[in-house]
Amino acid sequence: MKFSEAWLREWVNPAIDTNTLSEQLSMAGLEVDGIEPVAGEFTGVVVGEVVECGPHPDADKLQVTKVDVGGEALLDIVCGAKNCRVGLKVAVATVGAVLPGDFVIKKAKLRGQPSHGMLCSFSELGMADDSDGILELPKDAPIGQNVRDYLQLDDRIIEVDLTPNRADCLGIKGLAREVGVLNKLQVCEPVISPVSPVIADTKGITLSAPDACPRYLGRVVRNINVKAASPLWLTEKLRRCGVRSIDAVVDITNYVLLEMGHPMHAFDLVKLDGDINVRFANEGEKLVLLDETEVELKANTLLIADNNKPLAMAGIFGGLYSGVTAETTDVFLESAFFSPLAIAGKARQYGLHTDASHRYERGVDPQLQHSAMERATALLIEICGGEAGPVVEAVSETHLPTVPDITLTEGKLARILGVSLIKADVTAIFNRLGLTVLETNDGWQVSVPGYRFDIRIAEDLIEEVARVHGYNNIPNIAPQASLKMRTFREAELNIQRLRTVLVDRGYQEAITYSFVDPKVQQQLFPEQQALVLPNPISTDMSAMRLNLWPGLLQTVQYNQNRQQSRIRLFEYGLKFVPDTTAEGGVRQMPVIGGVIVGSMHNEHWNMENRAADFYDIKGDVEALLAQTSAVEQFHFKTGEHSALHPGQTAVIYRDDVQVGHLGALHPEAERKLGIKGKAYLFELDVTALGLRDIVQASELSKYPANRRDLAVVVKSEVRFADIAATIKKVGGNQLVDLKLFDVYTGAGVAEGYKSLAIALTLQDLARTLEDKDIQQLVNQVVSALGKEFNATLRD
Repeated sequence: MKFSEAWLREWVNPAIDTNTLSEQLSMAGLEVDGIEPVAGEFTGVVVGEVVECGPHPDADKLQVTKVDVGGEALLDIVCGAKNCRVGLKVAVATVGAVLPGDFVIKKAKLRGQPSHGMLCSFSELGMADDSDGILELPKDAPIGQNVRDYLQLDDRIIEVDLTPNRADCLGIKGLAREVGVLNKLQVCEPVISPVSPVIADTKGITLSAPDACPRYLGRVVRNINVKAASPLWLTEKLRRCGVRSIDAVVDITNYVLLEMGHPMHAFDLVKLDGDINVRFANEGEKLVLLDETEVELKANTLLIADNNKPLAMAGIFGGLYSGVTAETTDVFLESAFFSPLAIAGKARQYGLHTDASHRYERGVDPQLQHSAMERATALLIEICGGEAGPVVEAVSETHLPTVPDITLTEGKLARILGVSLIKADVTAIFNRLGLTVLETNDGWQVSVPGYRFDIRIAEDLIEEVARVHGYNNIPNIAPQASLKMRTFREAELNIQRLRTVLVDRGYQEAITYSFVDPKVQQQLFPEQQALVLPNPISTDMSAMRLNLWPGLLQTVQYNQNRQQSRIRLFEYGLKFVPDTTAEGGVRQMPVIGGVIVGSMHNEHWNMENRAADFYDIKGDVEALLAQTSAVEQFHFKTGEHSALHPGQTAVIYRDDVQVGHLGALHPEAERKLGIKGKAYLFELDVTALGLRDIVQASELSKYPANRRDLAVVVKSEVRFADIAATIKKVGGNQLVDLKLFDVYTGAGVAEGYKSLAIALTLQDLARTLEDKDIQQLVNQVVSALGKEFNATLRD
């Protein structure tokens, strides 16, 4: 935003120079981007009056004038401007004057006529890049006065880059309030008196969308002279704020916008059919804007409409056919509060960005509408004449923003700032900021005004105290911390150990987003409800993940699209399960998960090139479980999961508690996600893994080990894990190793049965095992298997 320093100083005038003021604003969070003069450097330019003006005898486009500059004689000056005329007050560069660019005015003859000076335009005084004609001064401009003094051109244009949360400073009123706070000065606001109605004309107002527009004010003003020239003081203030003059009505609404930070709009009353209705657009409804472009409106766009047609995009852009023209005599003034959420992003979806939308989408004071209406009405009648009707207001109090009450304690303020401030000084800061403050025993109870949309919690108040007190006034105190060795349990199973196991088995670690595409997640977990973000980065990252698999599978798809056929990925992170009993309504669980796709090994001339299968990923999970001290407590059972293939799904239990899943990706999900080949997945609850075995030295047996192979026939549904548990129980300390080295079905084995070839390695620490000892142990194993599983030795 650009503003005139002189205009600001009309409201509050601290005894500091321009550079100090800009530094003060920047340190308070209103960053100054630039400072530039309002006019070029010039001398010797005074106010003059054209007393004679006639055509040049030898040039069609030139005029010969006599100008009174308050001297003993009139000055003969040749001028080429079309707007030069008798009685006009002008800026006259006298002989010896120096204009911008070190241009010196000298006596000269133009086509034979003497010229002892120059009548200046805006551009020739460095006040504009170009201009149409010479500068026209007010009729009461004192002849002979220095133009620089008369127009107050020793002024600067200051440009501030406001952050989106400081919409209250998008006007001179807000900036002056801020400067007053920083310098402990009172702000001299202009007195705004209500304009008494002299006619009874009104327009009815209906709020069809009160949540988007909870307050709308309208006023009829008749018999105005829209062709009246805007006074120089008005156009100059607009120019110095980067706004060009258009006509008196538009200039007045722009002036109120810049002065109070409140957008306004004026409609041509004759072009309104019936009453005003603030409503949302109908899908496909069309509106021609003031810049003569036609837009097809979306249903989420708020409109100002009459009984038959849309008039304007509310808070964004006016319509062409209801706008004020040179023929307008009656206007309908609008002053409204639009909810920031109703305006935010709407202008950009039409490729627009206006001063009004810039303010409304950041927040306008919901109590400012009456003052803005009275200010604009008074200026309109002063400049254009006219007769004002009563102000009509439509308001929905329940939809207006509520004013928050915030509690702040002295302890919290001191802890976050790092310094203790005197309580009375903090109270004074709050009062100067316009906050309503009540001191309590341990702090403050603060009520926030409507224009400070950015103050909602105690930390916001602390930020305000820091800004106004001055960041430079907060001492630099180095933080102190006493170092203490962290307690570390040697038996604790570190996640880094699990990572190492998987990396050693050929996996690569992936890191994916915690928020995923809800459509992908719904395909994998159709019966589970996910936590949906209120303000997501994008629609495909709007749900918190219920499992690591959506991110891993999308990573698989990404790699397959780049010609990677063999993929082995794992990830450690949190999953977010909605739970009304948990804090915040969501349970965060640390899990480790993985996926394998493609061949089991990289291509090699000496290795079998086979696709990875269920047992490969089961082996990887068993390798993780083997890191725990309770590996015997974990077991796998056939189960079901919405994301996994029926019949190729295992549920992982620790005792009777479910701690994970593994299996093949469901074919339907495989098809919808575009996964090429069979994908196998697992996920484990990390907290359920518990502790690991502490490495302890033990005696090695110096006696030989013996191997015995058994081939037992059991029913097909018998799990080897159950058989191995029974063998370990019977074998005791002498059983040092157990391996399944063959599974056979076919000739020689009855249908519904399978043959398991098992290698037992037996060894004793104290002696060499004799054949009878070994045979006795083997017989015990066979007997136990027969009793437990009805197993028999294969012939």
